[in-house]
Amino acid sequence: MAARIGRGRGGKNKGEGRKGKGKGKGEEPKSESSTAGVSASSTVGENGLKDDGRAPRWITSVDMKNDKYEAYYQAQDIVESEHEWNAMMNSFREPLPTTFRLTGSKTSAQDLNEYIKATHISHLNEVVFEGQKIPPPTQLLWYPDGLAWQLNVAKTVVRKQPEFKKFQNFLVYETEVGNISRQEAVSMIPPLLLDVKPHHIVLDMCAAPGSKTAQIIEALHADGSNPPGVLIANDSDYKRSHMLIHQLSRLPSPSFMVTNVDASIYPSLQVPNENAKGNKKTTTLSFDRILCDVPCSGDGTLRKNLGIWKSWHPGDGNGLHTLQLRILLRGMRMLKPGGRLVYSTCSLNPVENEAVVSAALNILPEFSLLDVSSSLPELQRRPGLSKWKVAADKQITMCDTYESFLSIPRPAGQKVSAKLTETHFPPANAATLNLDRCLRIYPHLQDTGGFFVAVLVKAGTPKEAQPSANQASSSGVFAVKREAEDEPPLEQSSKKVKTEDEAAIPAESADIAVSDIVQSEPLTGGSFNEAPFTFLPVDNPQLTACLQNLKIKSSFPADRLFVRNAEGDALRGMYFCSPVVKQIITHNAHERTRLVNCGVKLFTKQPEGGEGGQVAFRFADSGIALIRSFVDDASTIQCELKDLKRLLESYYPLCDGFVEPFRDIITKKELGSYILEVQPGEWEGVSLRHQLDLPFWKSRASVCLMVDKKAKSALSLRLFGTDITKAAEATSKEREERIEEGTHMTGVVESSAATPTPIDE
Repeated sequence: MAARIGRGRGGKNKGEGRKGKGKGKGEEPKSESSTAGVSASSTVGENGLKDDGRAPRWITSVDMKNDKYEAYYQAQDIVESEHEWNAMMNSFREPLPTTFRLTGSKTSAQDLNEYIKATHISHLNEVVFEGQKIPPPTQLLWYPDGLAWQLNVAKTVVRKQPEFKKFQNFLVYETEVGNISRQEAVSMIPPLLLDVKPHHIVLDMCAAPGSKTAQIIEALHADGSNPPGVLIANDSDYKRSHMLIHQLSRLPSPSFMVTNVDASIYPSLQVPNENAKGNKKTTTLSFDRILCDVPCSGDGTLRKNLGIWKSWHPGDGNGLHTLQLRILLRGMRMLKPGGRLVYSTCSLNPVENEAVVSAALNILPEFSLLDVSSSLPELQRRPGLSKWKVAADKQITMCDTYESFLSIPRPAGQKVSAKLTETHFPPANAATLNLDRCLRIYPHLQDTGGFFVAVLVKAGTPKEAQPSANQASSSGVFAVKREAEDEPPLEQSSKKVKTEDEAAIPAESADIAVSDIVQSEPLTGGSFNEAPFTFLPVDNPQLTACLQNLKIKSSFPADRLFVRNAEGDALRGMYFCSPVVKQIITHNAHERTRLVNCGVKLFTKQPEGGEGGQVAFRFADSGIALIRSFVDDASTIQCELKDLKRLLESYYPLCDGFVEPFRDIITKKELGSYILEVQPGEWEGVSLRHQLDLPFWKSRASVCLMVDKKAKSALSLRLFGTDITKAAEATSKEREERIEEGTHMTGVVESSAATPTPIDE
């Protein structure tokens, strides 16, 4: 049966590297809590202005209506009644709330959650602005442990109301250092349903920009120790893969890798065959968990991507269907028996959702849809569809079967469109595939965007992971949140890329990938030109001197340290990875895996010269949690909250400016790098519940906390309730000077505030 519902242009097939309709991925083209051209807390009126009176970046007028969109989805019967349809469309026309979640280990996240409740929420419950009561932030009921929040407040309120402005200031700093992740609520669902455990081998096929990937890393390290598992995050677009690296730089993990490959043809990876009884033969790596958050039309993101109201056409989904199916099938073929795969889109289109899933299930019958109705019980959802229609041509002729599509009258000599295949349409056995087990998320249910999720499992019993888990369980290494440390560019490259919101990201500024020097080969082809990555021999003179000077214990697994150059010279730093990651690297050609990142920076170069120039390396902030258990007590210094305050107030405070016993301790220490242990306790109304380990430098007359300025500000705000750092002082002074000049300052914090050059950079 065929019916025409309107006219319009045909859709274009999108490449795998492009997520969404020309803006990156539809669900996450900028940041996962932003509205394209319009703040998440702003609305666009009839005059095309936001609620704060300013024009959006690129949208000058938005008519939140698209007849083709409404006719297409009404024909699909995606909701049960006209009343629900109206509720859904009205929700699509409302601004999307800002949502964020707390990251890191469960203990640290819960501590931060309690701090938010006690310090901020208690002051936001009774806020009145211009005669109206403003709703306080609320927790997402369905998110585990209440670690996700929603804020539905206009930007004018945040700017002008002191309590909300203070809260925003707190969120800005905590986001900068990685303790908080701004992320659209529906984007949080797939990683939760993936159910990752520390021993799992995980693949995120289309990972950028990385918020879902961050959730997976946190799950992998949930027990706070070094996991035997690994996460490989992939994105086919080279610049987006570096965006991914930047986003994940605040969650350093030795078990994390980033590749730059077309997901639909992801290569088979080789690892040692541990069951070969001494034989060194390899076997193909398969995965316990795979996330396929595929490129899509993004038509569930109308609330933040306002341009879709004008540009939407069903041909977009039709053109993406085949690519989505190819990616899903490749993922399914790499999954272990008993493994779990989550397929997701930010589209409501059944051609991109149920049609892709049903086709894959029929091609690979060993898979089935998992019933997750008891998972996330507070999450409101609708079941997947078993019937749908396909827009067959530019006139949007709707067909419910492939046969009806073929029977559409066509002018003599006109060929049938090759863009539509049988898999676009409902299969004959759709009723037996349990498509109702898919999740459809609509905006009116819990004030979110639109989303689709399907959880597939492969029949059979999971086999033992091919990489040897026993090698990865003994070092006690774990991932923690960290601040984005200002790192120098790689030795052989100075390329830079930008995120879609124009935030500059040094392409080389995050943790560096690794490769074995013996097996590395010249990189050729395309734009992929990563410098080689070389593991250091344990008797390397630079490595030996570094471990000796920093007093690293002999139990430290030094064979997993690497540098980024073919010569094996530690020119800028040394990096560390898990044994499973090293196995993958050393058994696969670099140009085939297109590995761009992995590992954690443990030691950073200290320039030669100055007093005691024999010290060549210092502890890197990113690696403190990893290396701490291997550091001799002689390389640690204990301090109290009063000493920490002094360190935050000045870049290079003089040793004589401290009080005893800290002054005596640091005065007796030799020049060099140490780990500063801030002891739990209370002082002048300030409470610290857990010990803080921070990188610390001692020179002849002064000391320095070797932490990024934004991390210092976040720590200061958390402990002392205000920013007491020099960076804040410089920002405040600059703001006053600009106001005196008549220049309006926008934003809570100017991240570009000047700071003195660190003594070792």
